[in-house]
Amino acid sequence: MAIDDNESCGSRAMEPSASPKHSRLQRQKVQVFNEVLSRLQDLNLEEADLPGFEDQLWLHFNRLPARYALDVNVERAEDVLVHRRLLQLAEDLENRPAFDVRLVQLTSIVSEIGLNIEEAHVFSTVDGFSLDVFVVDGWQYEETGLLKGELQKGIMRSKEQPQHSLAAMNEQGQTVSGSVSSCVKIPTDGTDDWEIDVCLLKYENKVASGSSGDLYKGTYCSQEVAIKVLKPEQLNMDILKEFSQEVFIMRKIRHKNVVQFIGACTQAPNLCIVTEYMSRGSIHNFLHKQKGAFKLPTLLKVAADVSKGMNYLYQNNIIHRDLKTANLLMDEHGVVKVGDFGVARVQAQTGVMTAETGTYRWMAPEVIEHRPYDHKADVFSFGIVLWELLSGEIPYAHLTPLQAAVGVVQQGLRPRIPEHAHPKLVELLEKCWQQDPTQRPDFSEILDILKRLTKEKQAGYDGEDKSIDGFSPARKKGHH
Repeated sequence: MAIDDNESCGSRAMEPSASPKHSRLQRQKVQVFNEVLSRLQDLNLEEADLPGFEDQLWLHFNRLPARYALDVNVERAEDVLVHRRLLQLAEDLENRPAFDVRLVQLTSIVSEIGLNIEEAHVFSTVDGFSLDVFVVDGWQYEETGLLKGELQKGIMRSKEQPQHSLAAMNEQGQTVSGSVSSCVKIPTDGTDDWEIDVCLLKYENKVASGSSGDLYKGTYCSQEVAIKVLKPEQLNMDILKEFSQEVFIMRKIRHKNVVQFIGACTQAPNLCIVTEYMSRGSIHNFLHKQKGAFKLPTLLKVAADVSKGMNYLYQNNIIHRDLKTANLLMDEHGVVKVGDFGVARVQAQTGVMTAETGTYRWMAPEVIEHRPYDHKADVFSFGIVLWELLSGEIPYAHLTPLQAAVGVVQQGLRPRIPEHAHPKLVELLEKCWQQDPTQRPDFSEILDILKRLTKEKQAGYDGEDKSIDGFSPARKKGHH
């Protein structure tokens, strides 16, 4: 929708085309648009004086979600012109990915050359493009042209590499190079027998679908299994590295509260991971899609199951790095197991790790800040999981993931605890999400606390539970 050029910038009146549900965001978008336009015109930019500029600028805002406008810094309105140019460049296949660099803040010279992403904003346009805006530090030169050149070199190297290249880590942490043109190489000690014969796999119905793969229910040698299949057309180094790491870790672990690995096919194009089938799905789906709720005895059992699985991983020096209810699965007997080891890692010998990995709403502050971390990062995530079990809500549902991450780090933000929550559970989750990782308990301590609380409730619990295995078909809301 174009805006009449004859109207003054400060007093534009415009009827939003969005539904009433989105009218507030639409009004904010229009307000930001007007402020950006006014700012650009005040800067006397040549581009802003071109015929039809106002309409083109509005089309740019309108092809992006309304939240894009909320992230625009009006004081740097010229950034919007950069965004518009990048999207225009990206329309030509030869220019993809289109990018630009500007200096946000001078940083001190660091001992190693590297970039740390402090902020990341991703916006999908209505016509199939992605505008990604990053704020980074770690560049030791003030001249951004050099950085742009380095990025261009990296992109060209990426284009020149075979699409199916792979780097995996062996038992000693050394890089193992391979190619999936024939087979993904997974480090092995020679005693494992986990390679799946795809001819013995029978696919039934698709359970879920993601950007890089699909999940199916099926059978393998007459056993019900879950089959995670990688999409051949989506394969790249990151996906293959994640696949290799997941197989590498899952083949080494066996515990009743960890989803059991059955095998994998590393022969392209049939890359897949086969695990036991968890018939009741994820805790996340139960809480948020089926609108289920846990009564206290079952909640304690679920929390204990997760703690047992996580304690086992810790004893084997494995950090999960993405603990959340979507990765907690339930079998037909109500046993909850930890799954999805795509970003899990064996803890380094130094005892700490770096790099941002996981999901913002469950991520520990030290991971968000790119500080060294250890297994206590998983403990923080467990605290958020425990809150989710108590509340039945999405953590920080009123915030974007990035806003939540900033709040957790800068303001010590935590989800509001339901008033009905058991005092000892409140005490436990507050210990788990301490800002200082050293103040958080180990999973063995968490398990002891849950066991004591379970015994107390068994001795004094007289409530009638009419739901199957302690699961209630309708969510019971807490007071927030």
